[in-house]
Amino acid sequence: MQDIQFKRHRRLRRTDSMRALVRETHLRTDDLIYPIFVVEGEGHKNPVASMPGVHQVSLDYLTEEMNELVHLNIRSVIVFGVPNEKDEIGSKAFHEEGIVQRAVRQIKEEHPALTVIADTCLCQYTDHGHCGVVRDGEIENDESLEYITKTAVTQAEAGADIIAPSNMMDGFVAAIRQGLDEAGFSNIPVMSYAVKYASSFYGPFRDAAHSSPQFGDRRAYQMDPANRLEAIREAESDVNEGADFLIVKPALAYLDIMREVKDRFNLPLVAYNVSGEYSMIKAAAQNGWVNEQEIVLEKLTAMKRAGADLIITYFAKDAAKWLNQ
Repeated sequence: MQDIQFKRHRRLRRTDSMRALVRETHLRTDDLIYPIFVVEGEGHKNPVASMPGVHQVSLDYLTEEMNELVHLNIRSVIVFGVPNEKDEIGSKAFHEEGIVQRAVRQIKEEHPALTVIADTCLCQYTDHGHCGVVRDGEIENDESLEYITKTAVTQAEAGADIIAPSNMMDGFVAAIRQGLDEAGFSNIPVMSYAVKYASSFYGPFRDAAHSSPQFGDRRAYQMDPANRLEAIREAESDVNEGADFLIVKPALAYLDIMREVKDRFNLPLVAYNVSGEYSMIKAAAQNGWVNEQEIVLEKLTAMKRAGADLIITYFAKDAAKWLNQ
């Protein structure tokens, strides 16, 4: 053994304190963004069957939800609306008294220090479930941009701190940026769903948001999961159009894409830890197959290691409790 030369890497792994001392990647409550589903009416705290622990809440329950987030030191929330009326153009998305607009106003009145992000899309509001206007079975890109921009402006008027468009129409960042600027909201940033794949991991979300398409699918505007270079083109377009944040969605199966986007573009990167990723772990944990706390924190840390600055996750409350311990 005296003649063998090798590195003793284990020296830095001997104790908890030593491992903490040299840890390269850190997960904090400040990194977490909690998604909330807000519904019309009163007295609603509806459990989402496919997402254990997640609820649709009406405005009278929203205060309770936000108080819990503040107590857990979670500073950011993204708001999704579930309207009680839908039509072909999704007009409730851009109505001044739409459910997201009312929720944003309430949150900012009660907790002005919270960062409130408004999801900006039409799919929950259209009777066909697509993210844009449908004419003769086709998604009309440019007409859709008009309504998406109106939505962004009314959300900013309601007090949203960040606009997060998730529709994947071509030019959506440019249209929203122009619309916000012309309406006097040049200080409101755009958190673009720049890289959004046509993924099978979205199923439980569509239960929660009542947003499943009534015909076809979204592969004509969301990205092919097989493509890497296309992700770079999409992100580059959004950077050039004025995006302030870039989202990669989903996160877990696309860590390679996240790393490449982060390496190429000098903007805050957001990982969306989507509903299917959440529900699989919840189901496995309920069956006793995995240690939920350990696997969730490992997964979220992997997203940070891959380049994410922020993480949208339904695990935000659970993770914050574990981190605060």
